[in-house]
Amino acid sequence: MASFSFGAGNAAKLLRIPLYAGGRLVTAVVPRSRDQWVFGCAVGIADGALALWEQSHGERAVWLVGNERERLDAAARGIPTVRKHSLSGFWRTARARVIVVTHGLGDVNRYAVSGAYVVQLWHGIPLKRIGLDSPETTRMGRIPGLSRLVATLYRRTQQQISLLPAASHLVRGRLESAFALPDDRVRVTGEPRVDVLSQGTAGERRAEARRRLSRLWDLPDRQERIVLYAPTWRDGAPDPAVPTRAQWDALVQVLEQNDAVLAIRSHPLGAGDYTPPVATDRVRSLGSAVVADVTPLLPGIDVLITDYSSLAFDASLVPVPVVYLAPDAVEYGKRRGFYGTYLEVAGDEPAQTWDAAADDLASLLSDPSAYELRVERARALSERMHAFHDGKNTERVYATIRAGLDGHAQGGGPR
Repeated sequence: MASFSFGAGNAAKLLRIPLYAGGRLVTAVVPRSRDQWVFGCAVGIADGALALWEQSHGERAVWLVGNERERLDAAARGIPTVRKHSLSGFWRTARARVIVVTHGLGDVNRYAVSGAYVVQLWHGIPLKRIGLDSPETTRMGRIPGLSRLVATLYRRTQQQISLLPAASHLVRGRLESAFALPDDRVRVTGEPRVDVLSQGTAGERRAEARRRLSRLWDLPDRQERIVLYAPTWRDGAPDPAVPTRAQWDALVQVLEQNDAVLAIRSHPLGAGDYTPPVATDRVRSLGSAVVADVTPLLPGIDVLITDYSSLAFDASLVPVPVVYLAPDAVEYGKRRGFYGTYLEVAGDEPAQTWDAAADDLASLLSDPSAYELRVERARALSERMHAFHDGKNTERVYATIRAGLDGHAQGGGPR
């Protein structure tokens, strides 16, 4: 079973309405500081929040953590922390002038956000519809009227966002629609989370990513090609693309014949057992328990296999060729929906089975011309989706925050 679904999450939010109301009363009377920031990220000490933390090192800031692993990861970086669900976490959030999140307001103490300058960095360019653009976001089963109530509450919650950076004007339109925000709050600055894919030289980025992968898997000096498989979340449903025994056998054969390793990164909220039924050192785990943020590792990847994940847009900055495997594209498109069409990104013939995906992968790994053609497709995707390729997205976001705080203070912000 999946660990989360929108229906269960929305039901829990409705039950917490009294807590939201109580928090709003507190933030209405407690003045916010003029210089304190709080950071949070659903996947740990990672993503765009970490990039912005490093850029804003001169600010008085604390990271709100949800568990001991996050606290230890932060301590290893010298980042001060507070438990977000504690009274101290509530107080630090209630007093903060700037709140930085990557997934939702639950990245910090969700009950003490009102009145702050909220920076929502988000966590990827959406291909599947998100927020108010998808009925999944406000789904409440068959209870009449509750989905409309959830949509109203969601819209009001998102209105607290002061800044939402976008990778390009194309992406800006998607985010404005999904979060119901005016265009002055969604700014084309580029995403801080992908700066690491544009800084330094391509050779330096690949060498560093390979060093990290070697340390994770304890494989020093091995030079196999690495294939990353990263399916997206199915909104609480099991992943339909788990290989059969025969498909595992064929896939492992392709890996062995081409001296390649398959890294599995199934979605932390999804469901699906990707343990191969045969003993092999050609399949390894790269899930969130192994590494919180896979983005810095993308330059060390040779091929990406995915369905609807925003990783395809991230990897295009490298650029990494992509094999698209989408056995439920028609059904998923009807239920969740896409921005544009899926084929505009995936091409005319995305694989529907692992048999087809394995054949496509074998072609890429054995035919340099086929590989280069797919690299060019990734490069073209990057040009379409990313307005900046200079590694300075975080600088632009930080400058936008500092400029925006003046107007926020005049509008009744910190006292």
